[in-house]
Amino acid sequence: MSDTTGDDVVDLGFARLDTGRLARTGDPEVVYGAGKTVEQVVTLLRTLQSAHPERAVVATRLDDAALAAVDAAFADATIDPLARCVSLGPLPVAAGLVCVVAAGTSDGPVAAEAAFTARAFGAGVRRIDDVGVAGIHRLLAVQEQLAAADCLVVVAGMEGALPSVIGGLVGVPLVGVPTSVGYGTSYGGLAALLAMMNSCAPGVTVTNIDNGFGAGVFAARVARRAAPRPDGGPA
Repeated sequence: MSDTTGDDVVDLGFARLDTGRLARTGDPEVVYGAGKTVEQVVTLLRTLQSAHPERAVVATRLDDAALAAVDAAFADATIDPLARCVSLGPLPVAAGLVCVVAAGTSDGPVAAEAAFTARAFGAGVRRIDDVGVAGIHRLLAVQEQLAAADCLVVVAGMEGALPSVIGGLVGVPLVGVPTSVGYGTSYGGLAALLAMMNSCAPGVTVTNIDNGFGAGVFAARVARRAAPRPDGGPA
């Protein structure tokens, strides 16, 4: 049984939902699905949707059972099996443009999580996939698309060189996401993380390993601020 403990918190017994986050930050709380039961995920989403019926609510890192349960419980659920994310309710009007760039197909799940999150947090999203540095001509062919974005999310494993290369090609705000993709000495993404953090290219910021969600939130907030307001001024 739920219990409202204050204007900003709903106590569900197993979780204390921060229902005031939307008013404070512009974005509602997100359900992190890993480690939660199917019933907990459904209850959390239902409670958040009730608190914010006018704004999409999101859950990330859902396993197959949780994805299936959400699909069965909510007629309006938007589900991305690759990203392992769901949203319920109306998405915000897209403001600005986030371009999510993946080095290789194996980086796809993290890139998909970033793209799903950025859209749910109010940005327009474009995907550019499989442009890793092993075939640099693929990246040069999309340079104009990269330069047109308000913020870039650059996802790469192995040696994690892609954000540095892109940071030397365009002057767009950029967040690198190291992934746990690679052979033994990539150390589960640690090599990519350290390479990105030590980037020689200016303007490269970095999330933790496989944190597509964090990158998507950051990029959406940058893009929303960059987008023009209806009155013609900056956001």
